[in-house]
Amino acid sequence: MEQVTKKDKALELMKKLDIYKPYIDGFKNDNLVCFFERFAGFWDFQNKELEAKRKEIEQKYNCLVYAITHEFLYDDEIYNFLIVSNYPEEWDYALQDAGHHEYYASAYVWNKSCDWCSEFGDVVIESAFGGLRRVA
Repeated sequence: MEQVTKKDKALELMKKLDIYKPYIDGFKNDNLVCFFERFAGFWDFQNKELEAKRKEIEQKYNCLVYAITHEFLYDDEIYNFLIVSNYPEEWDYALQDAGHHEYYASAYVWNKSCDWCSEFGDVVIESAFGGLRRVA
């Protein structure tokens, strides 16, 4: 049996989210990660602080970030790093359909305004127009 890698799983999840194909190809071919603001996508290397935080999370927690969303909630600036964990037994729960183009996604939530409030958990992501945004 062929071993499924974290990257294989991430690509599967990106396709399930119907992310714009050039962003999936960038991840597949060049390990580029896209971050989304209100469905619009940008490469994380365009924001050096964000790229460094992604790499820190991947190294510290041995997970793979495949997409990021950016929102402001109340007075806090939030980045949601959608992840594939290092534990294959968790992969079936990494992205669950909630209906109406919404999904529960495993994520590391970085509260940039209050770093000690950052944590792992599930977020609700909406998929539309080839992009993503967090809705809950």
